[in-house]
Amino acid sequence: MLIYLRVLKESFFFAVNALRTNLLRTFLSLLGITIGIFAIIGVLAAIDSLENEVQDGLSSLDVSTIYVLNKSFGPTELEPYQYDKFPNVSYDEFQMLERSMDDIDAITYTIFSSPENIKFEDKTATGVNIIPGTESFYDLENIKLEEGRFFNGSESNSGSPVAVIGSEIATSLFGENNPIGKRVRLYGNKFTVIGVMEKQGQGTIGPSKDGSVYVPVNFVRKIYGDNNRSKVAALILKPKKGVDQDEFIATFEQKLRTYRGLKPDEITNFFINPLKGFTDLLDQIFGTLTLIGVVISGFSMLVGGFGIANIMFVSVKERTNLIGIQKSLGAKRRFILSQFLFESIILALFGGLFGLFFVWIGAMVANALTDDFLFILSTSNVILGTSVSAIIGLIAGIAPAIIAARLDPVEAIRTGM
Repeated sequence: MLIYLRVLKESFFFAVNALRTNLLRTFLSLLGITIGIFAIIGVLAAIDSLENEVQDGLSSLDVSTIYVLNKSFGPTELEPYQYDKFPNVSYDEFQMLERSMDDIDAITYTIFSSPENIKFEDKTATGVNIIPGTESFYDLENIKLEEGRFFNGSESNSGSPVAVIGSEIATSLFGENNPIGKRVRLYGNKFTVIGVMEKQGQGTIGPSKDGSVYVPVNFVRKIYGDNNRSKVAALILKPKKGVDQDEFIATFEQKLRTYRGLKPDEITNFFINPLKGFTDLLDQIFGTLTLIGVVISGFSMLVGGFGIANIMFVSVKERTNLIGIQKSLGAKRRFILSQFLFESIILALFGGLFGLFFVWIGAMVANALTDDFLFILSTSNVILGTSVSAIIGLIAGIAPAIIAARLDPVEAIRTGM
């Protein structure tokens, strides 16, 4: 064990000496592995950071949440001419399902509307995301209020002109003043502010709730009507805990088909989009991106491996005389082999650490330039980068190490002289 520790120590000093005495050659040789590690770990860190941001954006929603509308969230076997004619889900269907589905924990009816301007006295907030819905939105999206309350069932059913606003809207229109009870102008009508949501920050999925306003959907229905093809309506629902989602979806689909009078041989003219299916699709996308990134970055690692092999072949050539002397003094083949393998691994680790350092610098710069996205260099990626560097060094050093170990001591000394 002690002899291998000595070999490791000597190999480390040989590697440092190679770096110091042949700076240009070593730099060019290690550049490939540095770029390779930078590319692979940079890609993995970027994908991990994006995935973490997306998961945070979805954390406020239960994965059991289901969206029902005339659009599909993912690929579909239907042709465009088929689903382009699908009708919007209606408020009557919402009421029917709310009454007849016992396993529903919460259900709301919403209309995806375009951004609007909202005014208070001489101040205007532009491009505001309007979210019409019923009182169940409060539970479905786990809305947290800083002040006031959410609209209740009575206000929702009657379409009362009340609004729950995001923190950004509250600051923009009211500054430090209390917005509760104030009246703002929206859709050409006066709305009473009854609640202000807690600040949440910009999410990856969809607009930030800080710049959103919740209003009763029945008020918006009075404006657009129920047959407006320019607006997409949707049901958002969540089954009770412990309910089998596949069975729930099958029952739900059959009830809605029956209500619409669809015959058994007719296609279902609506899409049921479980949020879990959407998250599974995202996982597949991130997996594919990771694979593509690793394959492309792998070519840089291949070049880096050839660079390490090159410097090791040169090192064997330069130290042929020393190898001959070591073997003539009794050094065994495995000693010489281990010496050059250790040196190759150490050289590769230098390149890998440089690559990881540049990724860390890039992460620091990226985080300093943006507040909305956090670039994360995880411990697992650091370990992966270090491990890959060591493996590349091991593979690249095998051939030169074997050649060095097989040298005849007399020929090695003579050749070195």
